[in-house]
Amino acid sequence: MSFLERIFDNLEQQPERTKLIEVRGTSLVGTDGAGILELVGRARAAMEAAGLQPGDRVALLAPNSTRWVAADLAVLAAGAIVVPLYDRQDPKELAIMMRSAEPRLLLAATKELAAPVMEAWEADGGSKGCTVLDFEALFEPSPSAKGLHPRAEDDTVAIIYTSGTSGEPKGVMLSRANIDYMIPQTIARIARVVGGKASGAAGDEIGGPPRKAGPDRVFHFLPFCFAASRMMLWTQMSRPNPLMMSTDLNNLVVEMAVAKPNYFLNVPAVLERIRNGVGAKLRERGGAGLKIYERAVQAHGRSLAGTMGLLDTVALELGRRVVFSKIKQQIGPNLEFLISGSAPLSADTQRWFQMLGIPVYQAYGLTETTGIVSLDDPDKVEAGKVGVPLPGQALKVSEEGELLVKGPNIFQGYWRKPEETEAAIRDQWFHTGDQVEIDEATGNLRIVGRIKNLIIPESGHNISPEPIEEKFMAACPEAEQCMLVGHGRAHVAIIVTGKPSQEAVDRAIEAVNADLPFYKRIRGALRADEAFTVDNGLLTANQKLRRRVIEDHFKAQIDALYAEVARLKGAKPTKGAKASGGAKASGGTEAS
Repeated sequence: MSFLERIFDNLEQQPERTKLIEVRGTSLVGTDGAGILELVGRARAAMEAAGLQPGDRVALLAPNSTRWVAADLAVLAAGAIVVPLYDRQDPKELAIMMRSAEPRLLLAATKELAAPVMEAWEADGGSKGCTVLDFEALFEPSPSAKGLHPRAEDDTVAIIYTSGTSGEPKGVMLSRANIDYMIPQTIARIARVVGGKASGAAGDEIGGPPRKAGPDRVFHFLPFCFAASRMMLWTQMSRPNPLMMSTDLNNLVVEMAVAKPNYFLNVPAVLERIRNGVGAKLRERGGAGLKIYERAVQAHGRSLAGTMGLLDTVALELGRRVVFSKIKQQIGPNLEFLISGSAPLSADTQRWFQMLGIPVYQAYGLTETTGIVSLDDPDKVEAGKVGVPLPGQALKVSEEGELLVKGPNIFQGYWRKPEETEAAIRDQWFHTGDQVEIDEATGNLRIVGRIKNLIIPESGHNISPEPIEEKFMAACPEAEQCMLVGHGRAHVAIIVTGKPSQEAVDRAIEAVNADLPFYKRIRGALRADEAFTVDNGLLTANQKLRRRVIEDHFKAQIDALYAEVARLKGAKPTKGAKASGGAKASGGTEAS
């Protein structure tokens, strides 16, 4: 049974367990399997009337909703290929993806959302032959009664675009076989964590002892257009288990209080924000609660180091009873664990949540690996590591320290980019671009850094540094060199050499940021006194930046810069405020 057959069987046979629930303010609005099937039928009828044929590409541009899921399933049921797009991305970038994919249809939540994308595509000489259907038109017709169009194992079911090192997005082709492999793996690992057994539509069971009674309360806020996010969606629909969805990312605190989830998928930026927010509130209130918290945190650190004394034991127990339990209640009264992906989570933050009694399980993967390579095994969790590989894969580390992966989760290739496909997959081994260490005893992976230049901050977005660096140099002629940093950090910053004034740097950052989406904007600048040269080892012989070496060379100043930007961000500073370590924070202390 394919993943799609399983989902549709669950929608029909177990409609209450295959429910989608939108969190709207303080209300929960659910649609059961029968309602979802009706929406799928309506969408399929509209697309067929618009001339959709099996194998056509269909772009999907909308925020998460029940209708997004129904549109996605309708495209798949019709034998077409879904091209999910991020609704908050720059329309010009989306137009590049549209030009590449050449979709037959664009399904958009609203006409207003589709308009700037189509305009940008038209300005680039495209959009001919593409029909736009907003959700009002998509779900208007009477439902089609057609069944699932047959899909072969090697049929492409989705093309998900990810940024390349040159800045040109690449369409990652995922097959039915990729998804058929991945869904049972994620179901089995979730079953390990929740201590239960996940049943499929036909009663087949995937791992674990008998699960706890009742469905899990699962909340989701990350965009479904991302690979790991879609795996979470399809996993819950395949188990089956209801899924609660955010409808307003600006109202997450209220939505979380309403959803009361047992677990949800996160990115490190959110978890770091929760941790920092708790600390800030406690410091603002002060008093005995702050003292108990600080003493308990210190005691917890000593317990991890194996140096805890009797007073530490007392302090830690007091902290758990008086402070930690209240913090956990505020974060989520029903939280059993959290899942973190898209970028490595810092060991300190992972330990902090563990201290509160909320385990965080890390996942690691790329779009090219169908979202996942490794997941934490609940019996082998090590803070700062990203879990053990899923069964069925082969992993090895190259001489350069790069992780290579081979297995049923490896993508088919990049859409219409054979040369880049050949460069990425050699002798069936996919080159991830990540430098890793593998613990021989536990099998846990630790991400050391990037072999490639691609920057992935805590938000999980892929950022190519070269185009942004080029724009900065054009806007700041006084600068001699620059290099973007921010992999695994809260935001992007830039190192600048030469003798530009702070005002010149600020102006250049403002000019560059004006045309960038929020996750690519430069939030701070380090004016370095030392240039990048071949003699000091910061340039190669052919004058290319040695990025890892440069980051290591300026590590203390970079760390100080990020600390100062974070402090100034909370204080809402003006531009150009001095940072510690000889750096200056500039051009981007705004909130994302």
